[in-house]
Amino acid sequence: VRRPSVDVHPKVKEVVVTDFSDIVVDDMNFSDVDIVYFCIGVYTGAVPREEFRKITVDFPVSLAMALKKVNTKLTFCLLSGQGADRSEKSKIMFAKDKGVAENQLASMGFKAFYTFRPGYIYPTQARKEPNFSYTFFRFMYPMIRLLGSNMSVKSHELAAVMHDVTNLGGEKEIWENRDIVARYKSLKP
Repeated sequence: VRRPSVDVHPKVKEVVVTDFSDIVVDDMNFSDVDIVYFCIGVYTGAVPREEFRKITVDFPVSLAMALKKVNTKLTFCLLSGQGADRSEKSKIMFAKDKGVAENQLASMGFKAFYTFRPGYIYPTQARKEPNFSYTFFRFMYPMIRLLGSNMSVKSHELAAVMHDVTNLGGEKEIWENRDIVARYKSLKP
């Protein structure tokens, strides 16, 4: 994590990394890691182009490379985004950079690699929205949800599916929004 969490489960070992571009991994912290959930991101337009790529591509790849030195038997899970382009030819910065990150991570040889590509993630806990678009989408969420399972997912549904797939396995590497929603429906009792 970038900052210490408020609540940490007793089974979770939290390591604070202040600079993801200069990660020092030692056996004590990472050799026994089973699953990595890389969910750090930045909103398009919130930072300059170079910083966006650094956060979107360089940070997860840097972490994965450091981890690979001490443990290739882990599952690496990336929170990507709808529209990620693995051809790396998109003219849309977000799509291209997410595709680049996915390609590099998928080729690293971990026990398993999963990438999750949600559409709009509806935050089920109250928060200050980062910009007008997110305020608008939060307000319009009931209508967006009516458009079907390709458009959005609730934050707790996404978290449950990421946990389920990484612990029980998944039949695919790329989980689009519709796949996430379908898997969540199969989890409900």
